[in-house]
Amino acid sequence: MRIFAIGDPHGAVEVVRKIPIKDIDLILLTGDIGKADLARKRFFENAERKQQGLPALKEDAKFLKAVHIEVGKSTLEVLRYLSRYAPVYAIQGNVGIPGTSEVREENERYGLKLDSIQAKIASLGNVFIVKNRLRLLDGLRAGFLDNFTDTSWVREFHPRDYSKVMKKAAKQTALARRVLNRFGRNLDVLICHQPPFGLLDKVNFPGAPKNWQGKYAGSKVILDYIRKYQPKYVFCGHIHEGKGVAKVGKTLVYNLGVAGYKLVELN
Repeated sequence: MRIFAIGDPHGAVEVVRKIPIKDIDLILLTGDIGKADLARKRFFENAERKQQGLPALKEDAKFLKAVHIEVGKSTLEVLRYLSRYAPVYAIQGNVGIPGTSEVREENERYGLKLDSIQAKIASLGNVFIVKNRLRLLDGLRAGFLDNFTDTSWVREFHPRDYSKVMKKAAKQTALARRVLNRFGRNLDVLICHQPPFGLLDKVNFPGAPKNWQGKYAGSKVILDYIRKYQPKYVFCGHIHEGKGVAKVGKTLVYNLGVAGYKLVELN
């Protein structure tokens, strides 16, 4: 089986089109499929404002509509293009795809008429967004771990609302650990969003807050799983400046960055 693993596209369909896809059986995506420049800019603005003791900027109907359109249009462009070549299996990443009920609630709350991105993805027919599931794909054992906030991130970055964030992260981390334990041994490929802690995960992105620089944004739960169960390959993204490859025991870990790719052939 010939597999193309592709890092977070972030809606860069012009970059994705340059990937030499040929004679491929399967395409795997590490999340953040669509472009979220507006949401990312607002996130970092509010992170800086928190550091300065200022209130967060509000999200009104106009802003939410612009974000939804940016994410939705670019997500569909990327998936529509890739699905021409092979079945596409992806996780969401932290640039999430709003569910149908979430879109309905925003439409009712803000008087909008936003379309369901998930429904449009389903209509493509050759694209599958997988959340915390083990899939057997023509004999390939692939584990898809949904994006989550690890307690290791909270301790490393120590946000101002530490207790609140830690409480939420503890639940997400416990769920991620259970999911990974279900995947167990003999996993061919683990597809996750963030890298394992301390590997290909150091923050030095110029747009990130100053107090984030040089810190490790990866997951200790993912690292523990790799050490214990030794999947053949791990494909991740999220920390784009960490693009590269590392080895943990027999496991090859690839941070594929933004639309980076790796061809793997498995028997």
